[in-house]
Amino acid sequence: MTAPQLTEELFREDAYLKSCPARVVSVNARGGVLLDRTVFYPTGGGQPGDRGRLVGPDGRTIAIATTVYDADGRGIVHVPAESMAKGLAPGDEVTAEIDWDLRHRHMRTHTALHLLCALVAFPVTGGQVGPLEGRLDFDIPDAGLDKDELTTRLHAEIAADRAVGHRWISEEEMAARPELIRTMSVKPPTGRGRVRLVEIEGLDLQPCGGTHVRRTSQIGRVTVTKIEKKGAINRRIRIVVGDA
Repeated sequence: MTAPQLTEELFREDAYLKSCPARVVSVNARGGVLLDRTVFYPTGGGQPGDRGRLVGPDGRTIAIATTVYDADGRGIVHVPAESMAKGLAPGDEVTAEIDWDLRHRHMRTHTALHLLCALVAFPVTGGQVGPLEGRLDFDIPDAGLDKDELTTRLHAEIAADRAVGHRWISEEEMAARPELIRTMSVKPPTGRGRVRLVEIEGLDLQPCGGTHVRRTSQIGRVTVTKIEKKGAINRRIRIVVGDA
């Protein structure tokens, strides 16, 4: 039986939500706040957790430094910048507000990395999403990659203004389609009954829980800055996005 989620993940359906009303479920011993619903993305899949603030019932604000899953992965904990979220208690109503500028930068980078993944047809061994910079590691037996050529191909896909969306499939469907999994180091989470797929229209379809822009044209300019050799069959490709 699939265990219910303690936190409703609003960002999964709409990455452009900047805030939401929520209720405090618990405050842990370190001051982390678990909410019943949130727009904050928790650290995972190479993408950092969102930061922002919680606005308490009395109007007081609590700065949130990052966001993570709890120990069993069913709840999302908002980690305060200070040691404790003083004054909050289970049942309190709050407003959760993300740092939108940081989130949008992560969205642009994450979508650009999906483009890169589609253009380099080799298994992915690792990756990292940053604010307007990122990297993917590929299992490539013989390099033969040119950063200027890759940059040109990325620009073409961005200019094509492809739609970026998502849909859900059952875990059984996912198990029957292993070719959709491009990442060797990160597997889709199981135990929830369904898996989220991110699709770049006509180009790419793969499991992903991260946040993305709605069209490739919204990524902005992307440059492949370096291709590094990381072992006999591993190549690391670094990119910067826009004004990074």
